[in-house]
Amino acid sequence: MIDVSDGHVHPAGSLAVGAERVSLTPERAGWTYSGLRVIEFTGPEPVRVTLDEAEAVLLPLSARDVEVRIDDRDGHHDLRLAGRTDVFTAVSDFAYAGRGSRLELAAPNGGLLAIATARCDRFLPARYQPASAVPVELRGAGQCSRQVNNFAAAGVFEADRLIAVEVLTPGGNWSSYPPHKHDEDVPGQESVLEEVYYFRIRGADGRTAAATDAAVGYQRVYASPDRPIDVLTPVHTGDVVTMPHGWHGPSMATPGYDMYYLNVMAGPSPERAWLIRDDPDHAWIRDTWADQPIDPRLPMSSPEEDG
Repeated sequence: MIDVSDGHVHPAGSLAVGAERVSLTPERAGWTYSGLRVIEFTGPEPVRVTLDEAEAVLLPLSARDVEVRIDDRDGHHDLRLAGRTDVFTAVSDFAYAGRGSRLELAAPNGGLLAIATARCDRFLPARYQPASAVPVELRGAGQCSRQVNNFAAAGVFEADRLIAVEVLTPGGNWSSYPPHKHDEDVPGQESVLEEVYYFRIRGADGRTAAATDAAVGYQRVYASPDRPIDVLTPVHTGDVVTMPHGWHGPSMATPGYDMYYLNVMAGPSPERAWLIRDDPDHAWIRDTWADQPIDPRLPMSSPEEDG
């Protein structure tokens, strides 16, 4: 089994730098394109970020009324994100910042903001996307039921290389299943994408658990031919798992504890597409879904936050 020293499993806090609870650059991940920052706002002071050669999506995780200033080649863009109380309570609005932008971010009420990044070649203009425009997909069936918020999925929201989605899995269910991979360039079948999973777990009290709480899920990653990787790890709130290659899945939400993860993907292909191949030993699982209902606990969140 690969442990933390091998660089694929990052417990909460292990990637922290200053205001960034997660500071995962491509260099730190050991690859070329995908990155993730999670900013924690603890006061009124703004946080400044320079994207350099990357594009980014700015997604509130547990922050409301986020003030965003984007400086790029087109000028200054002042945006406000309504955000949400928690990833389990609502789908969020978000903002896009193009390659080389400079960001100034503030959240006077505190909270967390994710910045999903991808090294890219093409500049695209800054944009705002409301929560009401985010497609919410209920994927799978039975104990493989999960919710996918396709906020920056390929074919949904324009970017140069970045693909990002959220997955919410009710306690006791498996997501990212059947196991699949995207580490070979096979036209029309599979694309090369480096992938980040950032986890949050909801505790028995209905709130997102702290990293030190007992609330836990599990993540599996294993070898594709000739590329060894072997991860089976517990995951808590704030943990990060990087997946450079190999079959990944299932992501297991243990009974009583709902699981959330943010997926960030990017790769070398000029075609921005999420093309995957299932592990042939488990692909048959998809055929069983037609005769099973979707878990009635889904959807777990919507664009309108209660209260």
